[in-house]
Amino acid sequence: MQEARHIPTRRPGRGTRIALVAGVTAAVTALVFTIGTAANAATLFSDDFNDGNASGWSTSGGTWSVSSGAYSQASTGASAKALAGNTSWTTATATARVRANTFSGSSSRGIGVAARVQSTSSFYALVLTPTSVQIRKGATTVLASASFSAATGTWYTVTLSATGSSLVGSVNGAQVVSTSDSSYATGRAGLVANYTAGSFDDVLVTDSAGPSPTTSPPVSPSVSPTPSTPPTTSPPPTTGPPPTTGPPPATGIVGWATQGGGTTGGAGGSTVTVSSWADLRTQAQASGTRTILVNGMLSGSGTIEVTANKTIRGVGSSSGVSGTTLNIEDMRPANVIIQNMNIRGVPGTDAIQIENATNIWIDHNTLSSTIEDDVDFYDGMIDITHAGDYITVSWNIVRNHWKTSLVGHSDGNSGEDTGHLRVTYHHNWFDRTFERSPRVRFGETVHVFNNYYTNVNNNADSYAIASTMDAGVLVEGNVFENVQQACWSASGYADSDPGRLVARNNSLTNSGPCEVNGTVDPIPYGYTAENVGNVKASVTAGAGAGRL
Repeated sequence: MQEARHIPTRRPGRGTRIALVAGVTAAVTALVFTIGTAANAATLFSDDFNDGNASGWSTSGGTWSVSSGAYSQASTGASAKALAGNTSWTTATATARVRANTFSGSSSRGIGVAARVQSTSSFYALVLTPTSVQIRKGATTVLASASFSAATGTWYTVTLSATGSSLVGSVNGAQVVSTSDSSYATGRAGLVANYTAGSFDDVLVTDSAGPSPTTSPPVSPSVSPTPSTPPTTSPPPTTGPPPTTGPPPATGIVGWATQGGGTTGGAGGSTVTVSSWADLRTQAQASGTRTILVNGMLSGSGTIEVTANKTIRGVGSSSGVSGTTLNIEDMRPANVIIQNMNIRGVPGTDAIQIENATNIWIDHNTLSSTIEDDVDFYDGMIDITHAGDYITVSWNIVRNHWKTSLVGHSDGNSGEDTGHLRVTYHHNWFDRTFERSPRVRFGETVHVFNNYYTNVNNNADSYAIASTMDAGVLVEGNVFENVQQACWSASGYADSDPGRLVARNNSLTNSGPCEVNGTVDPIPYGYTAENVGNVKASVTAGAGAGRL
């Protein structure tokens, strides 16, 4: 939803802004800048293929193409490779989501990610086969191996770290295999499909050093800690049910959507599958309880008015909608679930618009657009306004977007919004989302925990979270990397008055501070807050479409 006014340069620049809040956050600021200069992993290369092309990649063998936001290799008759980056890279950690569609014949066939690629035959690779995970030198020489069952049609997040002579491989965030070898000291990054048809997505290469090798791999992949900065410190919120420790389930509903009668969507009703935009619109706008399975990437123009008691869920990892606003409006309760969808930003309007509606769960979606010079080219990705309430936004990837998630649309709407706008954001990955992740007016308590924020630094006005107009926001156990300003509160934002914000156990690397102010109401529901050191691995392995 468009705000009454958008003033992207209304606030002073970063240096001035830090000076303005120094009285409130001097200790936090000192902590942030000490950490930021000591520990900053730079991104060397990234590609999510949402632009529909493979610019920057060179291929050898196989049949490569980009479709449905993934890079696919269709042949089972070649040792296929796709390479990108710089031959001078030394320390490098290469991560990608990989999915084997067909393994051919031999158990040595596999799919994975490569580092220190000097040529199409000289490289290190972390490869998944049907029965093992291996670190290889070249296409077939196995340096280290561990038992692992890789199923076709299933996405895995694989990471190979090369630091000195140390090689460490991880699957879904957990270290599973390691070795040492000094054959290759530098090289590019790559994707490997050795006589295997498969798909690749969300490639990320950084110059971070890998973890220390373990002497033996764990039995199966699980979330493992990653190096993190010391937590920020700030006043605790008022008393309420204490969080437990350890990772939450990636498939269960947590947060405000469990309150006010809960959120069940189309459970108990009929199930229908749609493969055209027109059918989706018909089924979503019809009355009655139902689960709507979306098969394929459906493109249309206009608004789909989602009616009460619906679950809209994508089939597989590549289904979703584009060119469309999913509007959930004037239903208390709405009881709507949107899950496992790929959703594209819509020029001039919101992708998901929630107005005067309650009991909604937005879960395991991948939402993306493009970064345009005009900040208003797209509007919101997930906007919640007009007393929307009892909402959870969880395990989503939101990428390449300016105005991510507005909670409360106007400074003049306190009469309608106060006492409502209760939203939980947890385990989302906000990457290159330059503001409003979220921006809150009046809502209390908006709970923002265990999210991963990266590269929120387009200009001096970029920020992650803002609490304004006396909103109450709890920011807990989040990871901020390369974020211009983690949080605003005591200073307000643009023309909006200050809000209240409590921050605890957050990690900030090369990021501006999380400004704190006052106290907030207690959280009424039970929840699990992961240790901040585990959040990055947990979110990158579990968030987005195709991860249910």
